[in-house]
Amino acid sequence: MSPSFISLFESAKNKSMLSLSSISNAYRVFNGAADGLSGVYLDQYHQHFQLQFFSSEYLPQKKEIIHAIKQVFKPVFLVAKYRLDASGQHLEYPMMEVEIGDKEASSTIVKEGRALFVVDLLDTVNPGLFLDMRAVRLDIASRSKSKCLLNLFSYTGSFAVQARLNGAIKVVNVDISSKILEKAKENYQINHLEQLPGEFFKGNAMEYLSYAQKKSILFDGIVLDPPSFSRNKKHVFSVKKDLLNYVEICVSLLKKGGFLMVSSNYSDFSPESLAKDAISLLNSSSETVKLEWSQSQDKDFRAVGQAKESCLSAVLLYKV
Repeated sequence: MSPSFISLFESAKNKSMLSLSSISNAYRVFNGAADGLSGVYLDQYHQHFQLQFFSSEYLPQKKEIIHAIKQVFKPVFLVAKYRLDASGQHLEYPMMEVEIGDKEASSTIVKEGRALFVVDLLDTVNPGLFLDMRAVRLDIASRSKSKCLLNLFSYTGSFAVQARLNGAIKVVNVDISSKILEKAKENYQINHLEQLPGEFFKGNAMEYLSYAQKKSILFDGIVLDPPSFSRNKKHVFSVKKDLLNYVEICVSLLKKGGFLMVSSNYSDFSPESLAKDAISLLNSSSETVKLEWSQSQDKDFRAVGQAKESCLSAVLLYKV
């Protein structure tokens, strides 16, 4: 076994824990080539860990890598996810192998700021909390006191939980999946948040936007954080084709002075290009916005944007 794996993981652990352990116990502890192993990613969720291989380069040394993780992190649970098949083609749904712990113990609760979140490392590709959005969630939460928000493509409700804990009056969570909305409700429950009437809407985002337009419902803030691609019955969403249309509709549903946070993991975007395209579109219409910030992943995602599997563009706009 090469001792270099241990030293690489030790170094990465120190970088992540020094900067984030006071904020959260869930973060990326190893970020591929930026930490010394191309295509190898390790995420920590309290004492549960997720190891992902996005390339085949280090697969022959998987046992040594797992041994090093055991030595450095002493995980209670570790799952390895293989994002490529035997021929090297990337998989939408990864193969998974539990390396430490029992399959029945794949779920745990993590802390982020004031919030608690349920994660399950065997549930889907993502365990239920997007770690790269941590700084964005906390920023939106800080702007949410006494406000009514709309959370589109809400997933497990992490933006809503943070906002409600920081004084938001109400957050409408919109998602096409009943299973996902139940997980969002579970996150409300463990944070002792009352589920208000109308806070959970099962349907695609455009359905809700059309409803809000017809009813003249306006919001103080909107979170638009869609997947790069999704299909639901006859409705297909492509972030490349559809995102800016959604941005335009969302801004029309904002009160004056309201904010829109729009983000994407689509690798052809950058924070700067997304901001430029959104502002150009809106300023050519009847809407006027100002840019508050544009940013990428949180600090544990070192050397962001240098790999397609590790990228994020997030923009915050205020309606003037």
